[in-house]
Amino acid sequence: MCAIVLFVRVGIKCAYDRVDCFIQSLVDSRESKWGRLRPGWDLAKVFGKQLCHNVKVHGRMEVVCLGMLAPRKFMQRRRKVETFKDAADEADQKNWRKLMAEIDEAGSAVSILKSQRSKCEALPRDLVLGTLVRFKQLKKWNLVSEILEWLRTQHWWDFNEMDFMMIIIAYGKLGDFKRAERILSYMHKKGYPPSVISQTALMEAYGRGGQYNKAEAIFRRMQSSGPDPSALTYQIILKTFVEGDKFEEVESIFETLLNDERAPLKPDQKMFHMMIYMHKKAGNYDKARKTFAKMADRGVPQSTVTYNSLMSFETNYKEVSKIYDQMQRAGLQPDVVSYALLISAYGKARREDEALAVFEEMLDAGVRPTRKAYNILLDAFAISGMVEEARTVFKSMRRDKCVPDLCSYTTMLSAYINASDMDGAEKFFRRLKQDGFEPNVVTYGTLIKGYAKMNNLEKMLEKYEEMRVQGIKANQTIYTTIMDAHGKNMDFGSSVIWYKEMVSCGLAPDQKAKNILLSLAKKAEEKREANELTSNSTRYDLDEGADDDIDNGTNFPIAAANDSGTDDDEDDDDDDYEDEDDDNDDDYNDEDRQIRALTDEKEELASLVVDHQTIHV
Repeated sequence: MCAIVLFVRVGIKCAYDRVDCFIQSLVDSRESKWGRLRPGWDLAKVFGKQLCHNVKVHGRMEVVCLGMLAPRKFMQRRRKVETFKDAADEADQKNWRKLMAEIDEAGSAVSILKSQRSKCEALPRDLVLGTLVRFKQLKKWNLVSEILEWLRTQHWWDFNEMDFMMIIIAYGKLGDFKRAERILSYMHKKGYPPSVISQTALMEAYGRGGQYNKAEAIFRRMQSSGPDPSALTYQIILKTFVEGDKFEEVESIFETLLNDERAPLKPDQKMFHMMIYMHKKAGNYDKARKTFAKMADRGVPQSTVTYNSLMSFETNYKEVSKIYDQMQRAGLQPDVVSYALLISAYGKARREDEALAVFEEMLDAGVRPTRKAYNILLDAFAISGMVEEARTVFKSMRRDKCVPDLCSYTTMLSAYINASDMDGAEKFFRRLKQDGFEPNVVTYGTLIKGYAKMNNLEKMLEKYEEMRVQGIKANQTIYTTIMDAHGKNMDFGSSVIWYKEMVSCGLAPDQKAKNILLSLAKKAEEKREANELTSNSTRYDLDEGADDDIDNGTNFPIAAANDSGTDDDEDDDDDDYEDEDDDNDDDYNDEDRQIRALTDEKEELASLVVDHQTIHV
């Protein structure tokens, strides 16, 4: 028996050795492409501990390699072969595409349509309808309303009830309740009766315009005197109340829908998703879990979006991974948001190897990475100062047609800084400007933080002055960083000057800034001055409500970094939810955490979960 066991063990060891040799040969053959492997990678640990190049083991492992960023065939878009009825149909299609391109370039539709009409006696109805439908699909409601307002004045166009419905829907999406009211009043004069579509659109216009009480009044009137609210009406009123922080009203409406005896209709998947989002906004994870379970109890199908909503709650990578695994066991396919949330969780935990493994899993699943997903992966390496790995991701973005934005460049800059390579950071900063980007407060704050960490006060102040010359105002984080740098040199006087400068600029000092001042005060006079300054700033917080209108700067906001225009990788509606769980947790003591907040996409992803995939109403 012992001989058999020994034989089996020897056989397994031989198999391990052969796999190890195979992996080593792969590493050697790819060495020229990837350069050196990162220190600490143990090639002897094959199973459960290692991933190398084209060898893939499913699941999150402790070590991965950079071969996973090799190009994928699915990235290469296939040219679609179009078929046309005849030559005339082909000409019409090409002319229509040309028209759409001209409108897109001009940013206005009517001027192009007028020009088109001047070339011929009349615009084909199909062309106008096709243009309207396409802009509706693209959610370019400003162009939809512009075209319809113009058509109202054209004698050759029979402006009917459906046109009125579309224009009021457009104003509803834009939150332009005044124009929506005007259209509805005109419809009433023309004898059109109120419909569920028009009333819901007006209600949405009030909601998006911040007129929550008026939106509620429309909804209550529909409940009492008609027309009866539709499922879409309920979806929109729930969304409106959540945006207005009217959580009690949301719960009341939803409880009514759950009551089978009184409910006018059953809550659908989107309503459940909105409730989960509301609980996230309120910070109540237990209720979100119960709502999730209630979906299954009532037979409402759970989708990838449902699981994404739960994942967006968590900050612990283990919990995010657990929900991700549950989603897969339920037979659901992760989407780009699922992968981005998981990559983000690993990145925050500084488990960059697992983050890269998930990115590989996404590529292998045929999910095209978005710029947001790339930025999150880039951040995972930047946090730990892994410059070469971050550069590889940065280069891969262009290869995969995800053009880096200012957020990408600033994150790459932070990789150099976290590696204490200020020369490399300066070179990349120059490249950022050469590539046509204007540094903002986040970009300069990143450089200032880097020089502060290196205790190079001269260069730190030089960057601060350069920022001011560019007309960029410092935020709270930058002032606290400069104070901290002086504090490390036991310079109480300079810290006081910067503290006063922060307050004079209308920025409320955070607890970190106050602690710096109090800890530096050694003499009785210094202690008295420090106590007076910190108590005054506390009163300033209470009296002025600084955090209502001013970015307190504890974290570099991602929105500030990403000012390169609309993101081309998401079909975002314009009803982005602003997650008010702002993650301002004063983790300034961890210097790397302060920089990594630059690309913390938690709030954006939470918004994306709801807005991009869930509530397109």
